[in-house]
Amino acid sequence: MPDSEKREKGIAFFKKLTEGAANPPSLNKGAMPEKFIDYTLEHLFGDVWQGEELNLTQRSLITCTILVALNREAEQRIHFPGAKNLGVTREQLEAMITHAAHYAGWPVAASALRVLAEVWPAEE
Repeated sequence: MPDSEKREKGIAFFKKLTEGAANPPSLNKGAMPEKFIDYTLEHLFGDVWQGEELNLTQRSLITCTILVALNREAEQRIHFPGAKNLGVTREQLEAMITHAAHYAGWPVAASALRVLAEVWPAEE
């Protein structure tokens, strides 16, 4: 697939992922180095996320799990609402965080639950 097609797919996916986000990351020139933006849009979002082996919901849950295990709260603030946009339920995220607590540690799970409550209140 040509880079231009990957870029278009990547931009479309990025918009879907960040739809309704309070502070979506900027992929405009100047926000990050241009080459990093190209890799993000063309490779990560335009190619890796578009693979046929896993669906978007599965990829999103995997991504969220890794972000919990690595205690990446800033990225959780992007990917937890993005998971909602892609069809992951709040209950699935809660179950994943609980499961991850047993392997990645209670503190990272507690932090992730605080982030989840912040970006996706339980009553929604």
